[in-house]
Amino acid sequence: MGDAKQSITVGLVQMRCGPDPAENLEQAVARLREAAESGGQILCLQELFRSYYFCQSVDPRLFDLAETIPGPTTQRLAQVARETSCVIVCPLFERRAAGVFHNSAAVLDADGTLAGLYRKMHIPDDPGYYEKFYFTPGDLGFRAFETQAGRIGTLICWDQWYPEAARLTALLGASVLFYPTAIGWHPDEKAACGADQREAWRTVQRGHAIANGVYVAVVNRVGHERPPGGGQGIEFWGSSFLSDPQGIVVAEAAADKEGVLVGEVNLERIEEVRRHWPFLRDRRIDAYAGLDRRFLDPQAE
Repeated sequence: MGDAKQSITVGLVQMRCGPDPAENLEQAVARLREAAESGGQILCLQELFRSYYFCQSVDPRLFDLAETIPGPTTQRLAQVARETSCVIVCPLFERRAAGVFHNSAAVLDADGTLAGLYRKMHIPDDPGYYEKFYFTPGDLGFRAFETQAGRIGTLICWDQWYPEAARLTALLGASVLFYPTAIGWHPDEKAACGADQREAWRTVQRGHAIANGVYVAVVNRVGHERPPGGGQGIEFWGSSFLSDPQGIVVAEAAADKEGVLVGEVNLERIEEVRRHWPFLRDRRIDAYAGLDRRFLDPQAE
C-alpha cells in the first residue's frame, strides 16, 4: 500500500437477496453508496449478491443468471466506483464461454477500471451447496491486486477454510484478505450444532489473519432463502466481520440484520504484529515438500 497511507477504511455490505437480480443490484448500489458516505474506501459485496443462493438445487436453467466480466454489472458498479472514488469488490456468477462458468470476484479500482479478476479455486459439493454443478474451478491462481486504496486479495467462501489460499495471497503482498461469502445453517442442524459451526467459521478466518499478519474482512449474506422448487432452505447467519492481524475482531455485524459494516485497517498494526510474531520470517520453506500432494501415505515413506 502507498507509503503515505497509514490506514484504510473498509466497508462490508451484508444484505438479503430476493428473486429479482435487477432489484438486488440496485439495493447493492444503495448500500455501497451508504458505505462510501460512512468513510469506506474499499467496499465489498457478498458472494453471488445479484441473486438468491441458487446452488441449493440443480437446474440448468439457472445458468441464465450468469454474465460476462466485463459486463452489465461491472459496468454499473464501475460507475459507482468512479462517483465515490472507492474500490469495489464485486462477486459475480461469471459466464466465460458456453458451458464454462465461474464463481468470480471482479476488483474495480477507484477510477472504475478493472484492477483484476479472481475465480474461486475451491468448489464445494454438499447438500444445499451444489456448486460443482455450476462452477468450473478457478484457473487464475491466488492473486493480489494493486488498487488506489492499497494492495488487497480476494478469496471466496469455501476458500476460507484453506490456509494455503490465505498464505499464498498474503505472500503476494495483500494487506487485507476479503472473503465474500454465502454460508448459513440447514434448519434441522441449527439447534444441535449451529453455534459450533459458526464459531469454527469465525475461528479459522481469524487464524488466517494471525498466521499471516494481515487483516481479514468477511462479508456474508443474511436471511432465510428457500429454493423455488421447495425445501427447507438455508438460514444465512450474517455475522460479517473484520479481524486485525492478531485475530481481534474489530467490527462485526448482526447475525440476522442487513447493514453496512465499516472498519479501519491500520497498516502500522500490521508492521507491529509482524515484528513481534514473525511467522513469515521463520517459515521453513526448505522443509515443506509434500504440500502439493493430496495426501502423504505413511507406508510410502
